[in-house]
Amino acid sequence: MSALRRVVIVNGSRTPFLRSGTSYDNLMAYELLRHSLLSLIRKCQIPKETVQYMVAGTVVQEIKTYNVAREAVLASGFNPKATPCHTVTQACISANQAISNACMLIAKGEHDCVVAGGVELLSDLQIRYPKKMRKLMVKANFSKSTKEKLFAFISMLRPSNFFPPDVAPTVEFTTGLNMGEHCEKLNSLFKVTREEQDQFALRSHTLANKALKDGLLTDISPITVPKVGLISSDNGIKVSTVEKVSQLSPVYAKPPQGTITAANATFLTDGASCTLLMSEGKALAMGLKPKAVVKDFIFASLDPKESGLLLGPAHAVAKILKRNKLSLNDFDVFEFHEAFAGQLLANIKAMDSEWYMKNEAKMDQKVGLLPIEKLNTWGGSLSLGHPFGATGSRLVNMASNRLEHCNQNLALIAACAAGGLGHAMILERYRK
Repeated sequence: MSALRRVVIVNGSRTPFLRSGTSYDNLMAYELLRHSLLSLIRKCQIPKETVQYMVAGTVVQEIKTYNVAREAVLASGFNPKATPCHTVTQACISANQAISNACMLIAKGEHDCVVAGGVELLSDLQIRYPKKMRKLMVKANFSKSTKEKLFAFISMLRPSNFFPPDVAPTVEFTTGLNMGEHCEKLNSLFKVTREEQDQFALRSHTLANKALKDGLLTDISPITVPKVGLISSDNGIKVSTVEKVSQLSPVYAKPPQGTITAANATFLTDGASCTLLMSEGKALAMGLKPKAVVKDFIFASLDPKESGLLLGPAHAVAKILKRNKLSLNDFDVFEFHEAFAGQLLANIKAMDSEWYMKNEAKMDQKVGLLPIEKLNTWGGSLSLGHPFGATGSRLVNMASNRLEHCNQNLALIAACAAGGLGHAMILERYRK
């Protein structure tokens, strides 16, 4: 087997991330992904035929466009005979998986240029008829005689067949708990207080607002939406005060057990993001200047029935640092997904816990205390938004941009996902 090739991040592009139910509510997911893809091609000034493959992540799929990566490529005018695509789903690390897939395709010499990313459009959730109604509809479809079809149709008209509707899942299938309830268990386990969560959420919004005003969110590509107009920035950034957010009521449990509010949790978000990955040789041959090199990535899994379902990042980070013989102090940039303020703070505490790292993560020693001053300094998911299938690409693009803008060397990316999953990736600033 030949040696693996170096994979580089050339650039990234995303739509503005918007609160669900706002300006994207008449669009389809593939349209957002198409915009992100075409914006990336224009930004990099490369011909469409340069892209040999596309991978996209999504979570709540639109049934009409189940391979949303392929639909975005076809709608973008790429050669349908020369651009294979596939779509992946791995909860909130779907785009992380898409980028990892792209890395493997390039490293092994399968392709030289792959676009990876993801999309989510939660403004148009898939709501199904109840199962009993669906069974009747299938039965009617397969009925042979007019009498059988008529009987099936009459059976459908019972009001009880229409209720309750089957809405896209909001709970973890295995545990029956939603992510907020799992996070409350984490907050209790690691003694993450309401005050800590509120302060961290305010930090995220404040830093995102500053980055926006300073023109640092260069991965955003403005989009024109029919009957709405030009949208050029995220609409979830909201700088507030401790006094105001402290007045909000907990969502998942009553005080003192309940600590998660609308202010310290991510909001439902619509958006798409894409990342252009190439072999180093291809990028240089085309005269492109890569931003970063993908040094390594790893996935981790935990038992979702235990209290640490959202502790995947702590496990993934511990494993990737050990494998690369690195410590947190070796990194200049940290881009960690903020599903909830409590979730990320609990992961930070878990990494700094000797007991947890040895007994639960089965590591020789604790990871250590993450330097908060290097974490998500341009805002995070709490403020920028969290389109489930797209966040991983946003994290990679932002880490690459921070490395380039600040002339720094190493970045560590991490994210959690439903099912007790976690992902970590190491990027290095590209230097020829």
